[in-house]
Amino acid sequence: MKTIAVDERGYYGQFGGAYIPEMLYPNVEELRQTYLEFMELESFQREFQSLLRDYVGRPSPLYLAKRLSERYGVTIYLKREDLNHTGAHKINNTIGQILLAKHLGKKRIIAETGAGQHGVATATVCALMGLQCIVYMGSVDIKRQAPNVARMRMLGAEVRPATSGSQTLKDATNEAIRDWINNPEDTHYIIGSVVGPHPYPDMVARFQSVISEEIRWQLEAHTGRDYPSAVIACVGGGSNAAGAFYHFLNDERVRLIAVEAAGLGVHSGESAATSVLGTEGVIHGSRTLLMQTSDGQIVEPYSISAGLDYPGIGPLHAHLIKSGRAEAISVTDEDALQAALDVTRMEGIIPALETAHAFAALDQMKYAADDVLVICLSGRGDKDLDAFMTYLDRVEPLGIHSEK
Repeated sequence: MKTIAVDERGYYGQFGGAYIPEMLYPNVEELRQTYLEFMELESFQREFQSLLRDYVGRPSPLYLAKRLSERYGVTIYLKREDLNHTGAHKINNTIGQILLAKHLGKKRIIAETGAGQHGVATATVCALMGLQCIVYMGSVDIKRQAPNVARMRMLGAEVRPATSGSQTLKDATNEAIRDWINNPEDTHYIIGSVVGPHPYPDMVARFQSVISEEIRWQLEAHTGRDYPSAVIACVGGGSNAAGAFYHFLNDERVRLIAVEAAGLGVHSGESAATSVLGTEGVIHGSRTLLMQTSDGQIVEPYSISAGLDYPGIGPLHAHLIKSGRAEAISVTDEDALQAALDVTRMEGIIPALETAHAFAALDQMKYAADDVLVICLSGRGDKDLDAFMTYLDRVEPLGIHSEK
């Protein structure tokens, strides 16, 4: 088996690289030359680990979901990233990147966000470090993720709407990149996923790799072995999946399950199932799989989940799926909503809509009774209550509970 790792040019197989405007070259090159050396410094590791422990609340628990396990006839553990400070995995990356930004002398931080969790995590670390924060967010997402917009504003961030295109995550990323081009000297762009030009996909994956690092020793404590049969995670850009997969990438005993948003159906025209619908191309600075027309125009994605509403995937995931190392599963809005309701009522945990897609994938998977599955519960569902209530009012009118 070939070892899965990024090469010196920032490629995973044929995917990756840095396709950037000339004005951004100094910034990206500065990061490329700095990030690995900085991450290996004892002073960085000491501060990073201290913040993860005392501020974020790590390690996050690995929880045996007993009722869910009984339902599916297999052992299911949940990696509880929803219990992190700010409610999702995003804080792992923003802690690392804000320390890097301060090391580089940057005074102004920009970010993009879809579901709002990365925006909240960025605003949080900027408040912690006393740095200016500007978050770009699609106008559609600002409306459907209002609680997270309120949190960002409370934390002192300026939320700037992206009003072009579908007014979602892709467009917010476009606006953030434009800002960076116009403010290259004093600004650091904290990208929230394993997307963008090298070194971002590798850097974000390394910061998020704490997830799989903990899974290994926690699983050994629970079961006596330090690897699961499969790791399941939702994928938009793919940072929670990259973190959950990271320490198992080269362990073929572990199945890697990447769960995408099928929206109203993979071939409905209202979908974000990039692994099925995407072809090779360049988006936001890297070569990857993306949804595009025959002449290279981006096809607007759709998902009820703002965090999965993206026309591409990170180059690591593109490589994993195309090479056969990872399996891609597509889940519709309807199935994700029902999975969220089921998990909430079976385990007393309200998952984010993004994470709900990962739970819904269980209905499409084949596994043995003695398998041990780990699902990355990437975030909590407070931000999605409006969508959940709309669904609940439809399937349980007048408060009449359904039994499945």
